[in-house]
Amino acid sequence: MSKQVLQPPTWPRPKGYANGVAGRGQMIFVAGQVGWDERCEVVSDDFGAQVRQALSNIVAILAEAGAKPEHIMRMTWYVTDKDEYMAANRDIGKVFKELIGNYGIAMTAVQVAGLVEVGAKVEIEVTAMLPD
Repeated sequence: MSKQVLQPPTWPRPKGYANGVAGRGQMIFVAGQVGWDERCEVVSDDFGAQVRQALSNIVAILAEAGAKPEHIMRMTWYVTDKDEYMAANRDIGKVFKELIGNYGIAMTAVQVAGLVEVGAKVEIEVTAMLPD
């Protein structure tokens, strides 16, 4: 994989993400995924459980293109409650390492007033790249 993490040498290393990532290849765009199953039912009211399901959905979609989590270049998280997101940080870290594996990903997290899907607390979208 030809993924290059972009880190200005005088900046402190970010925790849990990369400031930038460069790569070359076929781009894959994954629409925002929420914590629902194949029946479009939210799996739990628990924030961590919704993150697990959303990330599992992303992994399944990537597989359809022959991609793996290591091909993820960028992630955007939309959360309905920053405090709930921060409180679940340890659980999120564990499930992220289990399903995605590394932090060489440019990531953004944004608190929003609400999500379209009823009961959803988090929505995650991804851009991935299969190498040439």
